[in-house]
Amino acid sequence: MTDNSLYDDADDPHRPIRVGDAGAAGEAARWGQMLTLFMRIMALFWLLQGVMQWVIVLAASRPIFDEAPTNAAIAIVFFAVLDLVAGVGLWLATPWGGVLWLLIAGAQIFVTLSVPGFFAGGYWLVALDLALIGLYFFLTFAAGRDYEARRLREKRRRRRSPEAEAAGGVFGRAQRYLRALFGRLGK
Repeated sequence: MTDNSLYDDADDPHRPIRVGDAGAAGEAARWGQMLTLFMRIMALFWLLQGVMQWVIVLAASRPIFDEAPTNAAIAIVFFAVLDLVAGVGLWLATPWGGVLWLLIAGAQIFVTLSVPGFFAGGYWLVALDLALIGLYFFLTFAAGRDYEARRLREKRRRRRSPEAEAAGGVFGRAQRYLRALFGRLGK
């Protein structure tokens, strides 16, 4: 069975989160699907957080920069914009979405620790963010590890197949010659 595709998976920058047919890809697709599901659930929460920040901005009786201290107003606008962008990136399961989400989660932890009353939930929010970051890294690692294992198994299978040996050119012919020679000498 020859691979006639023009697309080389080794050049795929999104391979840890590539989602495909679980039957053909095996475990790697299952971890990739779990990672994608996690990212989509997180996207919904982060989109909701962004909308909540926009409610604060738009529902204020006076402009937010007049009502709140400047640092708090900048933080509200920062989270209002970037929570929505991170939510879209997470929903699309793109690498930049994951990176932006990590940046926003880190900023959320920093703001919660430096200004305790800024976010509802306080230290519970910090613990939740740290747990979600840990789960994200675990799922990304597992999806990437299984993808690499599947790729190595496929590479070994191709190397051992008779078609690959026949297509080996001069090197393949030399291998066959040496096998035949040593096979006869061993008898």
